[in-house]
Amino acid sequence: MNWIRNSSGLCKERLKQEEDTLYSMKMEMEKEKSRQRPPLIILTGPTAVGKTALSISLAKAVGGEIISADSMQVYRHMDIGSAKITQAEMDGVPHHLIDILDPWEDFNVVLFQKLCKEAITDIHARGKLPILVGGTGFYIQAVLRDIAFTENEDDTPYRNALEQFAGANGDEALHDRLREIDPASAEAIPAGNRKRVIRALEYFHLTGEPISVHNERERKRPNAYHACYFVLTDERERLYERIDARVDEMLTQGLAEEVRKLKEMGCKRGQTAMQGLGYKEILDYLDGACTLDEAVYLIKRDTRHFAKRQLTWFRREQDVIWLDRSAFPAVNKAEQDTAILQHMLHVISDRYE
Repeated sequence: MNWIRNSSGLCKERLKQEEDTLYSMKMEMEKEKSRQRPPLIILTGPTAVGKTALSISLAKAVGGEIISADSMQVYRHMDIGSAKITQAEMDGVPHHLIDILDPWEDFNVVLFQKLCKEAITDIHARGKLPILVGGTGFYIQAVLRDIAFTENEDDTPYRNALEQFAGANGDEALHDRLREIDPASAEAIPAGNRKRVIRALEYFHLTGEPISVHNERERKRPNAYHACYFVLTDERERLYERIDARVDEMLTQGLAEEVRKLKEMGCKRGQTAMQGLGYKEILDYLDGACTLDEAVYLIKRDTRHFAKRQLTWFRREQDVIWLDRSAFPAVNKAEQDTAILQHMLHVISDRYE
């Protein structure tokens, strides 16, 4: 009996060893597949966390070029409200997908994905390393996973009907319709983002499937690139303080005048560019719908909510490398950025060895 029990134990141990070996072989095969994909560095995080300065130092250190993953910085004449990087701040580092459209032109994730993939190919062809920098998580995911989008013709009757419904009943009523058929999407998409709400409703109308189910399926696609995916963050209170300070600085720099000029150029509510935080609130102020103080309060509040949604999005992503500023104590931000950069370079060296 002892011999039988011992034999049984040995069999189980050998089986476990074989399973571990197979698992190790599978992981090594996956790593090898990943190494064969084109390299891509991603630096993202919530708004106002300090991605811009760090991205410049990173690009200089690795011989990289930066691709903006920001849905507003693509627009010309929209500099202050989008916190667009200046030529001086670029410090000679090439940037892509900035100032490529006029404010009345439409921009969406499908166009971003196309332009970004073209930029990545171009950067690789010149022997440089592409660095995707920005806070629009859905745009980043679309490129990293090479998400397949189902394109529909513009101005379909159903889409027009939804636009008319929202115009007559308000964005909240339209959002309630989304909540009825796709609670997960309603939770992820704010009521004020009419375009995305309509897209989700239209997708359900055409396919019978909630777009949240489609997005979750696409999220599980393998990466199209051998990526280092960094997410920069900080303690909530410090982040919120920086958001409030940034909004105050935008007002000092002339945000209201920037929106006034855009309005004179023909920009109006409903256009993609005018959906950006800061722009739609100041537009309401200029139209007499609220006071400047009320507009500023809404910008700060909604930007804080946006930062919270960004962090929620990044927590759902796979294989991200978190860079929490609180884990890099320093006497000032410059020293802290230097410490974070050294950590990033160590990770990048290990990833691309």
